Amino acid sequence: MARLVLAGKANCPYYAKAELLADYLQANLPDFRVHKITQHPDKWEQWLHDICEMNGWKHRQSPIIWRELLDRGGKGLLLGGVNDFLEYAQHYYGITSMMLNEEMFDIAEENLQAHIEIEKEEEEIESLIKPLQIWITSASAPICYQLIPLLANGEVFGMTTEISIHLLDTDQFKEVLCGIVMEAEDMAFPLLHSISEHTEIDEAFIQADIIIVLDDVLLDREVQSFENYIREVSEICQVYAPLIEKNAKSEVRVISSGKTFVNLKAMMIMAYGPSIKPENVIAIATPWESAAKAMLARKLNMSAAGVKDVIVWGNITGCNYIDLSQAKLYGYDCAIWGPANFPRPLLNMIYDSKWIHSEFLSAQSSLNSRVCHCVGMLPAHAVATVLRYWYHGSPPGEIVSMGVLTEGQFCVPEGIVFSMPVRFQNGNWEVMTELEISETTQEVLGCLAHDLIQEKLIALKEIKEMHPYGADKITSKKYLCQEMETLPTGSL
Repeated sequence: MARLVLAGKANCPYYAKAELLADYLQANLPDFRVHKITQHPDKWEQWLHDICEMNGWKHRQSPIIWRELLDRGGKGLLLGGVNDFLEYAQHYYGITSMMLNEEMFDIAEENLQAHIEIEKEEEEIESLIKPLQIWITSASAPICYQLIPLLANGEVFGMTTEISIHLLDTDQFKEVLCGIVMEAEDMAFPLLHSISEHTEIDEAFIQADIIIVLDDVLLDREVQSFENYIREVSEICQVYAPLIEKNAKSEVRVISSGKTFVNLKAMMIMAYGPSIKPENVIAIATPWESAAKAMLARKLNMSAAGVKDVIVWGNITGCNYIDLSQAKLYGYDCAIWGPANFPRPLLNMIYDSKWIHSEFLSAQSSLNSRVCHCVGMLPAHAVATVLRYWYHGSPPGEIVSMGVLTEGQFCVPEGIVFSMPVRFQNGNWEVMTELEISETTQEVLGCLAHDLIQEKLIALKEIKEMHPYGADKITSKKYLCQEMETLPTGSL
């Protein structure tokens, strides 16, 4: 018995002509078998070169057709192209093809679409079989210890997706990493395919799907200047970025988290790794958003889970602005009753506007200190939540604050990582540019952007010292009072 192998570009009309004839022969001849191979047009030339080199053939066009003698060990005998196949079918079986050119092109287009759909299905199946490769830097940090169970329990990536976790840190923390590995293995998470420790920087990020950057610097102005800390962060990213480009997958997603310089880390990874897709690098603002929601919930004597759409603008771990203009309350016990999904504007529910102008404003400056002193649960939960949103979408209509590379949205200068409102859907995120902001907020954003630009210029060694716009102005009563004057307030 002979088997015919027909291979060609998915959009090749001559492949379509040969395919239709081969299908007819197989349907009508008991001992005739055909095996079809299509390749995407972008991959065809390389595939053809490899198959010809392996078999010692010379052929340069699509399709290529050969016979495999199954009862003689499967040795391939090259027939040639479409014309050679037509002669073969005419000579041995007295059958040929009368397909018109227009039909050939129509079928070729259908073949290409079918090929693309099959490739997508195969990728989805493969993703279920191959575990996601997750790398965590500075993995001896407490946040990593809290993060591993959240990643491995199936809630982030789904109950059918296995993961492999790689813990990266310096050699002095090898014993700590080994302890984390042993404990995670002892917990026997069904979806944790493997977990390993790494202290050799050259082997970092191999085949990474996700990279979580937790590196921090301990800020102490008495030890060295703020500018030197910026340069220290820049040097770390200058090491990581080329390794990400070299070792990680092309669609790798990079998350910058931690207690210091999360915007700057994301910005420098993109600066030193130009081939890393900007839309795949983000900075986590969720801990600050969550802390602000909890503060408001305590004032309103309600659950923090019911406070939504608080926006964190600007430099997440530096000078930022907590914006309540879009904030809403769900499930709030007041005179107005409604279903669980009925929102109430937060500022309408706070009758004590002086609290907003004084205590909440003053407390904003302490949010950084509060978040930075977290043991690890809050930032770990934030990373897990953002990853879940990234893969499965954020709640419809809900605002999520996140540091992303700016493209001029809200008149913020391009080229810096700036926290702003986004939504997640279909595996991507987008900035919610439809939101309206006041002139006062716009002025604040300009101040915040100035400081981030200064950090970037120092990190890139274009300036030596920071010249802040004036961080005191951003948290001054003047700005928030002006913002509040434009919004109505009600009674509790």
